[in-house]
Amino acid sequence: MMIQLSEMLSPRPEPLWKLIKQCGVDNVVALLNGAEQDQRMFASVGKDGFSGTPSDDIPWGEAAIRRDIEIFAEHGLKVIAIEDTAPMDKVRLGLPGRDEQIENILTQIRAMGRLGIPTLCYNWMAISSWGRTSVDIIGRGGALVTGFRAADVASLPPLAEPGEITEDQLWDALGYFLDAVIPVAEEAGVRLGMHPDDPPRATGRNVPHIMRSPEAFRRLLSLRPSTSNGITFCQGNFALMDADLPALIREFGGLDRISFVHFRDVRGTADDFQETFHDEGQTDLPECMRAYAEVGFSGPMRPDHVPTMHGESNDRPAYGALGRLFAIGYIRGLEQSVYGKPLLPMEHALS
Repeated sequence: MMIQLSEMLSPRPEPLWKLIKQCGVDNVVALLNGAEQDQRMFASVGKDGFSGTPSDDIPWGEAAIRRDIEIFAEHGLKVIAIEDTAPMDKVRLGLPGRDEQIENILTQIRAMGRLGIPTLCYNWMAISSWGRTSVDIIGRGGALVTGFRAADVASLPPLAEPGEITEDQLWDALGYFLDAVIPVAEEAGVRLGMHPDDPPRATGRNVPHIMRSPEAFRRLLSLRPSTSNGITFCQGNFALMDADLPALIREFGGLDRISFVHFRDVRGTADDFQETFHDEGQTDLPECMRAYAEVGFSGPMRPDHVPTMHGESNDRPAYGALGRLFAIGYIRGLEQSVYGKPLLPMEHALS
């Protein structure tokens, strides 16, 4: 038993694909060409991010997902999870039109089941994506890292009027969503993984954040007891909740409710933090890996939010190629030190 070390990629080939293959990573956590996170994830930090023209097919439909799988397969890569959905802000906010958006999610989940993709990462961050107030902080050796300071948020435009969106509204909408989606996910053999709000603060530019504490995730799991109703255990965000990460991994993993892992680290608090290289953050990452092994976690795990290193453009903050390669090597080393070295193909044949 090993983790499924992966990288997040959009279905548009680039040199990074060959590099991660050379580092021994064959698994992909896919964005969907033209879907919500593919379009949104860099806009929230003022960058254009991924470029490409969506096809005429619905990005979350079976034909488009199958084509994405084929594109990755041509480069020796296998899609084992999707970290993207159809637009779903009406779902998150409980607004008219949410049933149509939920139907799009169900279309995607059924397609994933038929295509053999067992994990779907989603989030409850309405209107925006991950939030940072800086994307070019000077880190170790001059690397550029992203960061957040609550004191700087006032200079950013609000996303809603004060009081326009409430926590109860978001929780009620989440319950409605889970009631509609989890039975279909169970039937399709797909596990959902809720990503924490990033950063995990009470509000972000007048939009409440409800997925900001271990207690919130316990509430999530209780809303629909099912292994299809799981968690994307994004370590950087849980670390900013002042949580004991290895203990939480043992708690949630012991319930078999960790669907997917973002293996990353930070330094600071939810009100003032910056990203770090994996080996210099505030978390005991070797102990985290031991906790995953103890609970028998063997799902997708990928690095996330890495520094931009020397010679690279910072056009995609936290997603530079060199930082991701450093992270892959770090995670692989921890994995083999804890889970053990896997048998090589010839050793399998002889055993």
